[in-house]
Amino acid sequence: MPYRRLPTTDQARRRAMKQALEMGNNTNPEKLAFSQKTFEKLQSFSTAFENAIINYKSSLDFQVLKNKDYSEIVRKARLYISHFIQVMNLAIAREELQPKDREYYGLGIDDNNVPPLNLESEIANWGTNIIEGEQKRMSKGGNPIYSPSIALVKVHFSAFQEAYHTQKTLQANTIRALEKVAEMRESADYLIRDLWNEIELKYQYLSPKHKRQKAKDYGLVYIYRRNELKKANPEELQTDLIFEM
Repeated sequence: MPYRRLPTTDQARRRAMKQALEMGNNTNPEKLAFSQKTFEKLQSFSTAFENAIINYKSSLDFQVLKNKDYSEIVRKARLYISHFIQVMNLAIAREELQPKDREYYGLGIDDNNVPPLNLESEIANWGTNIIEGEQKRMSKGGNPIYSPSIALVKVHFSAFQEAYHTQKTLQANTIRALEKVAEMRESADYLIRDLWNEIELKYQYLSPKHKRQKAKDYGLVYIYRRNELKKANPEELQTDLIFEM
């Protein structure tokens, strides 16, 4: 005997509500398999649920779109910070600067390696260290480093900071939109369950086969278990919606 299966995905939930709404809009209220109260509740909730899903998808799409620009901005900031440190180390190697000058930038005196810049937090930390360190060293009478200059590093680091803040805001918006959808899923499941119970109750006087046929018009889904497929009547298999489990 096939059994009823409630939706388990947002797409299936939307499809179930949409089909019931279509029946509600195209069927005389006296012949409708669920009450007008349920119909009104379905209309209100399905609109809110649809809007929540659209809002989430819109937030996610915009975040992904902006992430392409953001990735390039991050790459440029990382590149300029790395190059500045490399040029500083080359200046020390040429004895134009002293090893102790590395301390201005938060580096060890004998540390001639570029620090890790893989994470956004590392870029933020070393970008700040390099800019503040160069300003402090120059205030002590030191000659500025060029190719790249600290002014050019600042330009790309400032762009990174602004983009980083924007990206975090977009991520937060997407998370909030997803949480809103998640909050509504339980209500959607309760509504669909009660709706389907009401529909099946309406057709309880019919044989199981004909009850399923009527209920399927409203979006109800019935499936066979794998071990039931061989036993099922061929005619019944043609009228029921079949999924192998």
